[in-house]
Amino acid sequence: MEIEGRKTLVLGAGKSGIASARFLAKRGATVALHDRKPIEDWTEEARSLKSEKIGLIDGQIPSWLLDQIDLVVISPGVPTNIVPARYVDRKDGEVIGEVELAYRFTKGRIVGVTGSNGKTTTTTLIGEILKDAGIETQVGGNIGTPLVDLAETSTDETWTVCELSSFQLETIKTFRPNVAVALNVTPNHLDRYDFFSNYAAAKHRLFMNQTADDAAILNADDEITLSWSKNLKAQTNLFSVKKELDEGLFLRGRELICRANGRKKVLTTRDEIFLRGLHNVENVLASLAAGLACGAAPDSMRETIRNFKGVEHRIEFVAEIGGVKFYNDSKATSVDATLKAVEALSDGSGKINLILGGRGKNAPYQPLAELIENSVRKLILIGEDADNIESQLKNYAEIVRAEDMKDAVEKSYENAERGDAVLLAPACASFDMFKSFEERGTIFKQEVLKLTGNLAADFRG
Repeated sequence: MEIEGRKTLVLGAGKSGIASARFLAKRGATVALHDRKPIEDWTEEARSLKSEKIGLIDGQIPSWLLDQIDLVVISPGVPTNIVPARYVDRKDGEVIGEVELAYRFTKGRIVGVTGSNGKTTTTTLIGEILKDAGIETQVGGNIGTPLVDLAETSTDETWTVCELSSFQLETIKTFRPNVAVALNVTPNHLDRYDFFSNYAAAKHRLFMNQTADDAAILNADDEITLSWSKNLKAQTNLFSVKKELDEGLFLRGRELICRANGRKKVLTTRDEIFLRGLHNVENVLASLAAGLACGAAPDSMRETIRNFKGVEHRIEFVAEIGGVKFYNDSKATSVDATLKAVEALSDGSGKINLILGGRGKNAPYQPLAELIENSVRKLILIGEDADNIESQLKNYAEIVRAEDMKDAVEKSYENAERGDAVLLAPACASFDMFKSFEERGTIFKQEVLKLTGNLAADFRG
C-alpha cells in the first residue's frame, strides 16, 4: 500500500486514531486527525500531535478539506456511516479501519480472536501459550497495543495475536488471519446495531478472507458460531464444554481432551485451571485449539495453563475483608458477560452483592432474572441506566441505589454477610462515569482497599 504523499483523514482521536495518525505521517502522508469533541477535551497525547505536523480538527469537517482527502482511516468507536467517510467513499477515495491499515504492513502470521465475551482472556492466554512454546509472539489489537504499532515490530517469524471487536471487523477489506477464533455471539452493542443479526454479521467478517490453508476455531455450543462452520473455506476446528466431539476439543468430566484422527489426548484438567467458571473452560479450550494450530507442543501448553492467573478486570479477586470477598469484573460490559460472572461465583457458599449499572446498550436485563433471584442478596445500582435496570429486576432482589463507586462499594459491604461475595459486573459501558472500563475497575479496587481498619470493623459489627 502506497502512503507517501496521500492526503489522509483519521477519524477518532483515541488510542487507535493517535497510533494511525503517527503511522501515516511517518510514511510521508499528509494527515489530519478529527474528533467531534472540542480539542481542549482531547487527551494531552492527541493534542501533542500538532507538534508532529499532524493537523487537528474538531467539530464539523469543512467540505473543502474533504474534497482533498483520498484516504480515510476510521477508529473502532466511530460509526462507519459518519458523513466524512461516506463523502470520501462516494468520490472514490479509500475508507478503511486501523486494523486493515495495520494488516497491509504486518509481517509474519496472525491469530485473530473475536466474540461477545472472553476475547481478552483468550487473546492473552494464546499469547502466553505461544511465547512459552518458544514462538516469536506479540499481542494487541483491541487490548493494549494498537495493531498499527505491532505492524512496526513484526517480522517474518512473528505470530501477532490480536483481539478484534465487531467495530474493528466492520472496516476490514483484505485482512486475513491464519488462525481465526470465534468464542460466542450474544446480544451486545445494540445501541450501535439496528439488529442483532447485523452485529453477528460483523463478527463473521473475521473469516471472510481465509483460505483452505487457514484454521477457523469455533464454539460448538453457540448456535451462531456453530452455524458458520458449514460454509467456511478454512479448516474448521470445534470446541465444546457440553458434549464430546468426534473431532475437536471438549470437556469430559474434569478433563480437557483433544480428539483428532481417531486419537484422544488429555491436554489439561479443570483442577489445573486457576480461572473460575465454565466460560473460562471454554476460553482455555479455544486457546488450546489455537496453540495447536500454531504449532505449540501439548506439554508446553499444559504448563502455561497451570501458571496463567487471568487478566485484570476479569473476575479478578481483589481482597477479603471481614469474611466478604471482593471481585472486579469491570470488563463485564454486556448482560451475557455479567451472567457468566455471576454463574462463576454462584458456588453455594454465600450470596452475591452485585454492582450493576452504567451506560446501557439497549439490551434487556431480563436474562439475569433467574440467576439473580437464586444467587444475589442485593443489587447495588449506579449510573445512567439504573432506573431501567431497577424496572426490569426489582422483583428478583432488593435494590440499593449508590451515588458513585465509593458509595457502591461501601453499601455493598454494608449489606453483605460473612461468606458473601461483592461483585462488580456492571452489564453496561463505563462512559457515563468513567473514561474506560479499566478506570472503573481500578477505582473499584481502590475503594475496596480503603475498607480496612475501623471502617471495616464498623460495617461488620
